[in-house]
Amino acid sequence: MPGHLIDESAKGVFIIAATPFTAQGGLDLKSLERLIGFYVDAGVHGITVLGMMGEAQKLTHDESCLVVQRTLQQVAGELPVVVGVSAPGLANVAQLTGDAMSMGAAGVMVAPPSGLATDEQIEGYVHQVCGAIGEAVPVVLQDYPQATGVHLSVPLINRLMNDLPQIKVFKHEDCPGLGKISRIRQGAARENLRRVSILVGNGALYYPLELGRGADGAMTGFAFPELLVEVYQRFVQGREEDAFELFDVYLPLIRYEQQPGLGLAIRKEILRRRGVIECAALRPPGAKLDALDLRELDRMLERLDRRIAASAT
Repeated sequence: MPGHLIDESAKGVFIIAATPFTAQGGLDLKSLERLIGFYVDAGVHGITVLGMMGEAQKLTHDESCLVVQRTLQQVAGELPVVVGVSAPGLANVAQLTGDAMSMGAAGVMVAPPSGLATDEQIEGYVHQVCGAIGEAVPVVLQDYPQATGVHLSVPLINRLMNDLPQIKVFKHEDCPGLGKISRIRQGAARENLRRVSILVGNGALYYPLELGRGADGAMTGFAFPELLVEVYQRFVQGREEDAFELFDVYLPLIRYEQQPGLGLAIRKEILRRRGVIECAALRPPGAKLDALDLRELDRMLERLDRRIAASAT
């Protein structure tokens, strides 16, 4: 897909990029450049910036545009870049979408905002967003009720996919959600609906299981993106058992990194230790690892090294 807009064939690993900051809270553009290069070298199939785990809500509009611009410059058309544009107001969504697409983004990601309680309200909002940004803009619809409090039913999802052709990707993060993937696929097949890409999140906690249910890849973050890529490659090669065995080596760290409220601080600290970003700080307000957390992480990474070495013999 290099140089093209995303479509229903999107697959593989679209890494959710962290946003590096300095210790003083400013954007760290040098670390951003290293980070994007690190993701590219890991073999990801796409990059998503300004997601929830990219601290998008803490950036000004100008800072958001700068992150998009530098990321697009770094990938130089070799990978599709999706931009998170979720915001409470439609004008803000439309403004960032217009700026991102004019710079060369491959599409935008939108999550329904908190407060939408019924299918009718959610459906109306998604139609409004698509109208505000224009039907030519490819959309990733994010379903993340743990963060938004908004629950998308399977009939509503399939109806939105059918009625709004610009929705190209469904980002699945409901939990428990394995059955939801199966119901989406089964319902679409039964009703002869357009098949859209399903990319999964939740820090990859259920990743190979989700691939087995019909997901096309992942749109999530993990401090070892090469693991996400290799699991996907093994799975599509028909080496499912090998994919699970590799995934299981990293699963304790995936679980540790997925702690609500603390996970991004852990991910950034690992990225710092891997020499990718200069500073692990979250922009305030945000969690900070204490001495006990850091010692736990030391042991987690030591055990991971031992498991990797053992699995290679």
